[in-house]
Amino acid sequence: MPSRIDDQQISFLSAFVSRRLGLHFPQKRWPDLRRLITHAAPDLGFTDVAACIRWILSAHLGKEQLEVLASHLTIGETYFFREQASFEMLESRILPDLISARRGKDQRLRIWSAGCSTGEEPYSIAILLGRLMPDLKEWNITILATDINGRAISKAKQGIYGEWSFRGVPEDSKRRFFASSNDGRYEVPYATREMVSFSRINLVEDPYPSPANNTSAMDIIFCRNVLMYFGARQQQQVIRKFRQTLQDGGWLVVSPCETSPMLSACFETVSLPGAIFYRKTDRAPDRIAPSPGSDVTAHAARHLPQEPPGQPQPLPEPPLPAMEVAEAEVRQDGASAPGTPQYDEALALFRQGLYNDAEDKIAALFDNCSATGDLQVLGKAAALMTQMLANRGDLVRALEWSEKAILADKLNAGLYCLHATILQEQGEAAQAITTLKKAIYLDPHYVMAHFALGMLTIRCGQAKEAGRHFNNALSLLGACQPSDSVPGSEGLTAGRLSEIIASTLAGPGR
Repeated sequence: MPSRIDDQQISFLSAFVSRRLGLHFPQKRWPDLRRLITHAAPDLGFTDVAACIRWILSAHLGKEQLEVLASHLTIGETYFFREQASFEMLESRILPDLISARRGKDQRLRIWSAGCSTGEEPYSIAILLGRLMPDLKEWNITILATDINGRAISKAKQGIYGEWSFRGVPEDSKRRFFASSNDGRYEVPYATREMVSFSRINLVEDPYPSPANNTSAMDIIFCRNVLMYFGARQQQQVIRKFRQTLQDGGWLVVSPCETSPMLSACFETVSLPGAIFYRKTDRAPDRIAPSPGSDVTAHAARHLPQEPPGQPQPLPEPPLPAMEVAEAEVRQDGASAPGTPQYDEALALFRQGLYNDAEDKIAALFDNCSATGDLQVLGKAAALMTQMLANRGDLVRALEWSEKAILADKLNAGLYCLHATILQEQGEAAQAITTLKKAIYLDPHYVMAHFALGMLTIRCGQAKEAGRHFNNALSLLGACQPSDSVPGSEGLTAGRLSEIIASTLAGPGR
C-alpha cells in the first residue's frame, strides 16, 4: 500500500480530527496519526493512504465514515471497576448522600458515562447501584452511556466480555454479578443491561445539555481518560458544557491523571482518599481560558518532549460555537418573538451557566411583562426559566413555569414539547404522550414533537407506534438541508437528527 504522507497532509488531517472529533494530535504525535490513518484507510475503501487523507479533507463525512475513523483513532482500553478508588468513594460517600437526600421524595438519579467505550464503566455503575439500593425498582434511574465510536457502542450493547475486562475483579464478584458462558466469557445479566441506555454522542459537535439526547440535569458525569486526548480549546468547551449539564451539587469524575487548573476554575475541587472529584457549586465559575501548561493534556503527558520549531503547523481551529439554548420560544412559523434588553441579559447568563443570576433576571422580566400584558415576551421568559430549572433538575418548578409559558403562548408547539419532556422525566409517560400530540395538532411539521413521541413510545415498548413517529420525523427532515438547524433541538442539524433516528430504528435502542 502506498504510504508516503507528507507533513502538510498530516498537519491538515490533525486539524480536521481536532475539529470534528475533538482528538488532539500535536506534532509530537504525528507518527501515531500516520500509523492509525494507515490502518483506517482500507476500512474507508482506500488502498492509498494519501488519497484517503485527501478524500477525508475534501468530502463531507457522514456518520458511518466518522465512526470508522473514530474507531481507529480512539483507544478502547477499559475494564470493570477501573480506578477502584473512585468507585470506593462513589459507594461510601457520594451515592449514599444522594440516595439519602432523595429517598421518599424525588427518587431520581441521573448518571452519564461520557466516553464509555465498550461499556464496562456504565455496567460497573449499574452493579454498584444494585448493591446500594434494595428498593432500586422504586426509583427512576438513568444511566446514560455514550461514545463517539459506534463499534464500541455496538459491543457494549451486547454485554459480553472476556477475562481481560475483569482484571482486578475478584472471582466471587464475577460469579455473583455475571453469567458465565461455555466459551469462557461472561455476560452482563439482562436486568443490569436494562439499566443502561447507550447512544453515540460526539462531545465536541453535539449539543448538551439537551432533552433531545437525554443529557439534561445529571447528578454525576463520568468522563475518565477522555479529556486528555482533546486539545485545550476542546477541553474548555466540554468542561463548560459539563458544568451546565450537571445539577447544582452534581459531581464530575475524571481520571487522576486529568486533574488540572482548567477544571478547578469551573468546579470545586474535592480531595477524597485516593481520588479527586469536581463538584458544581453555586459560585460563579471563573472564565476558563487555556494557557500553556494549564490544560488536562499537559497534566496527563508532562513527560512528552516539546515540539520542534519550524515545522508545518496545523490549520487554525474555528472559534468555539456559542452555547445553544432551548428554542421553545420559536413559534411554529419559524419567527422568533422580539427580545428585550432584560431577556437578552438573562439569556447571556443562561448560556454561561450562571443560573442563579439568570433566574433573578427572568423573574423580574416576567413580573414586568405580567404588568404590561406583553404575552409574547412573557412566554419567552417563562420558557427560558423552564429550561433553566429543568437543567438544574428542579422539575416541580420547571413544570409550573412551563404551564405559565403555555398560558402566555397557547399556540406555540415548542412549549408543549418542553412541557412533555418534564412530564416524562417525572414518570408521567401517558400525560407526556398526550401533550406531544397536542404539539403535533398545533404544528404537524414540528419535527421534534414527532421525534420525542418516537423516543417515548419506544421506551414504553410500543415499537410499531414509535416507528410511525420516527418515519414522520424522517419525512419532514427529508425536506431540509443536512446542515439546517432543527427548531426546538438546541442546535441539532437535520442531518445529525436523521442519523440518530436511523440508528434508533436499526437497533434495539439500548
